[in-house]
Amino acid sequence: MTHHKFLVSAAALALPLSPAFAQQGEPVQNRETKDDFHNDDMIIVTAPYIDQLDILAGTSALSGEELTENLRGQLGDSLTSLPGVSSTSFAPGSSRPVLRGFQGPRVKVLTDGIGSLDASNTSVDHAVTIDPLTAQRIEVLRGPAVLLFGGDAIGGAVNVIDKRIPRDIPDEAIHVDAIGGYGSAAEDWSIAGSVDAPLSSKLVLHLDGSFRDTSDVRIPGFVVAPGLRDELLEEAAEEFEEGEVEEAAEIREAANERGRITNSASRTQTAGAGIAFIDDGGNLGVSVIYYDTNYGVPARPGVGHHHGEEGEEEGEEEGEEEEGPVTIDLEQIRVDLRGGVNIGGFFESLNFRAGYSDYTHTEFEGDEVGTVFSVSGIEARAELAQAERNGWRGVIGTQIVARDFNAVGAEAFVPKNSLESWALFTVQEIDLGDFEIEGAARFEQTDIAANSINFDRSFNSVSGAIGLAYSPGDEALKIGANLSRSERAPSAEELLSNGPHIATQAFEIGNVNFTTEKSWGGELYARWESEDINLSATVYANMFDDYIFEAATGAEQDELPVFQFFQRDATYFGFEASASAKVAQISSFGIVVDGVADYVRAKIKNNGGPVSRIPPLRLLGGIEAQSPQFDLRAEVEWSDSQNRIAAFETATSGFTMVNASVAWRPLGADAGVTLLASANNIFDVNARRHASFTKDFVPLAGRDIRVSAKFSF
Repeated sequence: MTHHKFLVSAAALALPLSPAFAQQGEPVQNRETKDDFHNDDMIIVTAPYIDQLDILAGTSALSGEELTENLRGQLGDSLTSLPGVSSTSFAPGSSRPVLRGFQGPRVKVLTDGIGSLDASNTSVDHAVTIDPLTAQRIEVLRGPAVLLFGGDAIGGAVNVIDKRIPRDIPDEAIHVDAIGGYGSAAEDWSIAGSVDAPLSSKLVLHLDGSFRDTSDVRIPGFVVAPGLRDELLEEAAEEFEEGEVEEAAEIREAANERGRITNSASRTQTAGAGIAFIDDGGNLGVSVIYYDTNYGVPARPGVGHHHGEEGEEEGEEEGEEEEGPVTIDLEQIRVDLRGGVNIGGFFESLNFRAGYSDYTHTEFEGDEVGTVFSVSGIEARAELAQAERNGWRGVIGTQIVARDFNAVGAEAFVPKNSLESWALFTVQEIDLGDFEIEGAARFEQTDIAANSINFDRSFNSVSGAIGLAYSPGDEALKIGANLSRSERAPSAEELLSNGPHIATQAFEIGNVNFTTEKSWGGELYARWESEDINLSATVYANMFDDYIFEAATGAEQDELPVFQFFQRDATYFGFEASASAKVAQISSFGIVVDGVADYVRAKIKNNGGPVSRIPPLRLLGGIEAQSPQFDLRAEVEWSDSQNRIAAFETATSGFTMVNASVAWRPLGADAGVTLLASANNIFDVNARRHASFTKDFVPLAGRDIRVSAKFSF
């Protein structure tokens, strides 16, 4: 077995990495979705700083033209072609990844190895403050190894690699990357660009910016799902019989709305600047980022609420307000630091990464301010990378997080609170020829306090994982097994929520007495990687003690449905598989077929029923003709219906969508110019993702014709 090289992290700029701006266009094969993102020409590695996480994790990635074709306004909607990945799809302006059926705090969203430092994991209506337009590469890491990012990342992690802190000195006097596009379904206009310029032989400057503007999303058919529409029409008939003609007309109008999702438009703009010193002995870089977005939150039909003024009797007309559409205005300023020092000896290098964020978002009801959320926080991590000795290598690190959260307004459903955590972690790997053994461990302490309600609790969690892999002979085949034990402290929202939330249109209730969530996880996998064939299949299971989940209770408070957090035992199991094979060569075109399949099943023990919002069985298959100048692709995505539902949850119908795309490199494969066109949902089907909190009134976009251009010179 060939020994893997031990690589310093992407933060270690002194290594001879191959950044995008040093390449003259993307190789054709980079359009493929790879299960192991270290097989391509761009060597960028994630937190464990080992060039292949073969044992403890399965990995997928989007980069190059494939990333360009899949770009959407939010991170979650950009990744759904990858195995095991769905999306919260709360609204076009707010969508977070769902990995193996997990979402919220169980999925880490990272930028270059540390958290996004926003509020996206606190509620499904909060946008992720990472613009996919500025991403160089997006990696999805699943399995036990993600405990290196945190014991709470049981579902997995999404790591967005950007260029804001440069990783190398460009050869040119100035390097420019640009991308622009248009999508018809939402009149989606987007543009982004970056400039990298060496200021000296060891100093490089980076500048970038992006802008996206969309209208309300066009859809086929009715906005609301059939079951909800029937309920609304029945309610309208009852109101009419009782003489409430105007209310009946309003409800009927909501039930019959079709063609576009009202109040789903968005506008996003970003700007960033970075500078880095890069030397053979080490590196140091810093960046400043500004993110601003304004997006609409589609209304849940049939749900209303009002705020009573102090001293008014319940039901008084003066206490009722006609609320306007809910919109969110979000702004983040972020400062990042990254560096590394080459040490020599037992520890090869010391690498560090830190970020500070000042985040605010305001939820408006029409022109009136509803609630203002503010988050300020810092996250930092440092790792000592061990030099490889006799097949043994590893990394030892520490991480700290500090966050202050505050919500001010009539619907501040979570009190002002602070979170502080620190952790120690390690991953170690031993190469024994045909066998490899890896182990990982993490200790984490989390303190959560809310002074206004005299709440102050501390949680200690210990997580670990061990894996064994066997790869005989030429390493084309690899089979292995992983076992992990993870613990997760409850989030502030799970503990402290108690009140109405206008954006989710729900009354949310937490429980201050929750204990640490614990789980055992196991995986069995097999992979085959050769020049023309790549296969990967994984089966996994997680068994939880004191699993924390949010569920509808059927009750109403403040005219809103009540969603309450509970803690019970639970089980998850599922599989994910992907395949890609070159099946023919026709003239200059290589014919490649590929496919993805994933499924997850989750239930609450002791007759608790299914876990809510679990994605159904999904199959995706495509055929692609690849050449140096043209790539032609057609694909079909089939999603099964989901009828295994929790109490008060609605079923979701299945769908089949057909997509096609073409990529043209008019100046040749190495000229850095690519023009792309795609037709998504060609047959204009009405589709909904079951993982979405808003699926019954926020369907996926209808037929969407997209064109884009990508330049690198």
